Amino acid sequence: MDHILPWLLLKNVQGVGNHLFKRLIDRWKTPEIILNQPVDALMSVQGISRRLADEIQKKSSFQYAQQEIARARQHSVHILCMHDDHYPPLLKHLPDPPPVLYVYGRLNPSDTCVAIVGSRNATPYGASVTRKLAKELAMHHITIVSGMARGIDTAAHEGALAGQGRTIAVMGCGLEIVYPGENKPLFHWIAKENGAVISEFPMQSGPEAYHFPLRNRIISGMSMGTIVVEAGAKSGSLITARLALEQDRQVFAVPGHIHSRFSNGTHRLIKQGAKLIENAQDVLEDLGPFLNYHLQPQADSLLQKDQTNKISLPPLDSFEQSIWDKLTLEPIHIDELLLFLDKTTAELSAQLLHMELKGIVKQHPGKRFSKDENYG
Repeated sequence: MDHILPWLLLKNVQGVGNHLFKRLIDRWKTPEIILNQPVDALMSVQGISRRLADEIQKKSSFQYAQQEIARARQHSVHILCMHDDHYPPLLKHLPDPPPVLYVYGRLNPSDTCVAIVGSRNATPYGASVTRKLAKELAMHHITIVSGMARGIDTAAHEGALAGQGRTIAVMGCGLEIVYPGENKPLFHWIAKENGAVISEFPMQSGPEAYHFPLRNRIISGMSMGTIVVEAGAKSGSLITARLALEQDRQVFAVPGHIHSRFSNGTHRLIKQGAKLIENAQDVLEDLGPFLNYHLQPQADSLLQKDQTNKISLPPLDSFEQSIWDKLTLEPIHIDELLLFLDKTTAELSAQLLHMELKGIVKQHPGKRFSKDENYG
């Protein structure tokens, strides 16, 4: 990683932000050339004062940059610059791309990425929908990008891994810190399973509040489209959606219950023009003309399809089987199911929720339930 040293030297000059860094690179191509420019030449670039030009010439962060490279190596993290082949290609087109990315795992420049973001306080419905969407997209060679936060982000990464696909977690802190702490197993699982955990922040940077909007622009910026699942009126996910629009990317939204505070922001996005989606196929059909891949699963065996083109049911216990036998693709009210089953409302409601989380049952407004069409 010795080639990264000049990038870190320039990046760590106080006053050289991402916009200014890009202007310098656009002019002189490499940090090595920039660091050796005379003061007058540096001052000819918009945003550089004499004081800042002097700071650039000092190269005073040399020892810090060396220590940062050593920390990265110690934690099996490699550092990419914008000129590296594995740097996400879509990020290069942002007005403020991260000059360097810390990577734990492996980035693939041929990744076709879709972001999935949403509430940290995910409902069972939101988590279930997210896992199913992420799994189906991953099985169609889509790399799922999210922020590894609690709730929807975690469900997105888990769904992609369940689909034996790739997923990328973009952190709002340095990679020496796992945030939130309970996601430490997921942090290592992603890197181990051919994915990557990435950050633009130095190794020991904490999860500061101002980091997360910066993190969000990377999530949307490296993705062809962003899916929002369960966003409240003031959710940070709405920032990601706004950034995606500014970056000329597609925004998708999953509808929720009209009375749920976790869906206020999501429904507002739909009113403002975000595409309402119900399944992965909605996303694939919309992005298909822009993607260089075949809309076929990685392998039919992954989907366990039978000859009717329906997915094989997971194992069911006797109670689940009795419910399944009474359900159809048309929604049935829970009271109608109770007529056929010797169970209480509470027992049946709990079991239906469990089957919904499995992804085999759908709940509809008015306490009505149906088989999922993939299994019907």
